[in-house]
Amino acid sequence: MTALNFDLHPGQMEVWSDPRRFRIVVAGRRWGKSRLAAYLLLQEALLNTDPTKHVFYVAPTFQQAKDVMWAVLMEIGHGVIKTPRVNEGTLELVNGTKIHLKGSDRPETMRGVGLRFVVIDEYADMKPDVWEMILQPALADVRGKAVFIGTPKGRNHFWQLCEDGQTDPALWGVFNFKSVTNPFLPADEVEAARKRMSSSGFRQEFEATFESGSGDIFKEEWLKYGPEPEWEGSWYMAVDLAGFEDVAKSSALKSKSRLDNTALAIVKVGRDGWWVKEIQVGRWDTRETSLRILRAAKSNGVRIIGIEKGSLKNAVMPYLTEQMQRLNFYPRIETVTHGNQIKTERVAWALQGRMEHGRVVLNNADDAANWRMLFEDEYRNFPSKQVHDDMLDALSYIDQIQQVSFVDFQDQDEYKPIDMTIGY
Repeated sequence: MTALNFDLHPGQMEVWSDPRRFRIVVAGRRWGKSRLAAYLLLQEALLNTDPTKHVFYVAPTFQQAKDVMWAVLMEIGHGVIKTPRVNEGTLELVNGTKIHLKGSDRPETMRGVGLRFVVIDEYADMKPDVWEMILQPALADVRGKAVFIGTPKGRNHFWQLCEDGQTDPALWGVFNFKSVTNPFLPADEVEAARKRMSSSGFRQEFEATFESGSGDIFKEEWLKYGPEPEWEGSWYMAVDLAGFEDVAKSSALKSKSRLDNTALAIVKVGRDGWWVKEIQVGRWDTRETSLRILRAAKSNGVRIIGIEKGSLKNAVMPYLTEQMQRLNFYPRIETVTHGNQIKTERVAWALQGRMEHGRVVLNNADDAANWRMLFEDEYRNFPSKQVHDDMLDALSYIDQIQQVSFVDFQDQDEYKPIDMTIGY
């Protein structure tokens, strides 16, 4: 068998040498999870003697799987890779074994195969049944192995898997590593992130702790107000859609206050932060919603609009297309997702650090007073079942579409640009 030279730091070596069938690696950003995964994938594929058994690397989406793992596998495994097929996301090794890059958003591509080994990356961003109903059964006939790698995303099913794993130490190895345990990560970068991020965001992203995202999330003194800043920036809009029932005519719906609202957040984004010009909020029918979106986007020069994936987006898109043609204005519509995160955690991770460090400023103009009052009510009471959170939700989605990012392209652990304020 062809030999490969693997260069592992002590934490990676601890996981590498652990003999247990299932291993969970919870580690901070830039610890080296993806490089460790590549080494493990190549090792298990080269040790395989049955070409009908496969090796999988599974990320939340197929594109993420290729973005994160393809280049690093080609780099360290070029001497043993016989046939790479980048469009398919497969690499056939010299012994006939295939490594497949997969996305959990396409579960049908993972069924009906026998697995020797699988790496599951960022399980917190997947549905739990990807493991329970698809991957675990595929490993059963040959008692195949699995390694989970990821950074915490609140106390969700990834956290529960870690808790359950610790009750069966003979079968499960659970490892937790802070970012600083990577000896190749400059300490001053970690300290710089500590100063910029919220305390809970830093603990999650760099110290690999499972933060609940609840409690005293937003503080009154973090609210900042001001006129439009002079710094250069780009305009974005994020839309949190509610239902499109005609509330005024429906006798079954007696109180508007109990219903979710549609919220449109219009934000100027620059390297110095966000300036929130306006957040429109209310309940409108589908046609009026589309018209409000396009009018607000056109008047502010918005070129990217984020709308959450789902049936409500599908319902409004035909009307948006119609309004685009009528107004001769064609912004790009981006799909935003909740990423299987609880809303409280998702909103907190997107906004808490920015608010704490004064990087979100609300429009202080007199004509913005009405929406500011509603926003402040949501802000002070979040999370509460008795108070709306639609405006906060829409504002948090700006995080997914804003393009002001700090990217380390050599960091294979990251799926997407990092905003250093929150480390996300």
